[in-house]
Amino acid sequence: MIELTADVVGLIDALGEEKAILVGHDWGAPICWNTAVLHPKRISAVVGLSVPYFQRGEVSAIELWKQLYEGKFFYQLYFQKEGVAEAEMEADVRTTLRKIYYIVSGDPTAEDSQAVAIKGPEDNFLDGLPDPDHFPAWLTDEDLDYFVEAFTQSGFRGSLNRYRAQQRDWELLPQLSELTVDQPSYFIAGALDAVRTFIPGVNLFENPGVNCTDFRGATIIDREGHWIQQEAPELVNRALLDFLADIS
Repeated sequence: MIELTADVVGLIDALGEEKAILVGHDWGAPICWNTAVLHPKRISAVVGLSVPYFQRGEVSAIELWKQLYEGKFFYQLYFQKEGVAEAEMEADVRTTLRKIYYIVSGDPTAEDSQAVAIKGPEDNFLDGLPDPDHFPAWLTDEDLDYFVEAFTQSGFRGSLNRYRAQQRDWELLPQLSELTVDQPSYFIAGALDAVRTFIPGVNLFENPGVNCTDFRGATIIDREGHWIQQEAPELVNRALLDFLADIS
């Protein structure tokens, strides 16, 4: 995370700017949130999609998942052993991406979701994930071709290593236990996003601005899932434009 946030500041420098407004989704969201708190003079506002700003906990995120999902399957724990997820996911990149994009969207049936919920710790990542006969309209064949080509060239190791760095992030960034996002901030997510229920019994979207001192609100979009900017682009863009108008 230290390197990634520094890369964002480096990009701002390369563009010849003093400050930037950041918008990030999924892992991009904590990268943006943490850039805002670690380099506050360079970031004028921030929007997170799907993942609110969480301060550093008493244990690392990965240690928390080990406690919460003991005896159960949880993808971030499966990703920890180097080479295992890479081999599974790279065997058929197109099928891997179809399954991933579909299962955490707002489109799966209750039966589809149940197949994932009953997985055990010995299962593989793709076990039980449906591959829909007709993919939802929000991801076109041309879009999927682009992502398949990219991951075929790069493999999945770089993406998976972000999950493996969580313990290191926790150890290297103790200041995140106290730092707040002090810039104008906003949150956007789908009501059916799986991130919302990562901690059983807790709604992580209930108070997304709890660690932000100038929080301007949240847009939670009904019937949509994790890929919110693909699933509901018009509503996401409208929320972003309203936020930008507000802070201007």
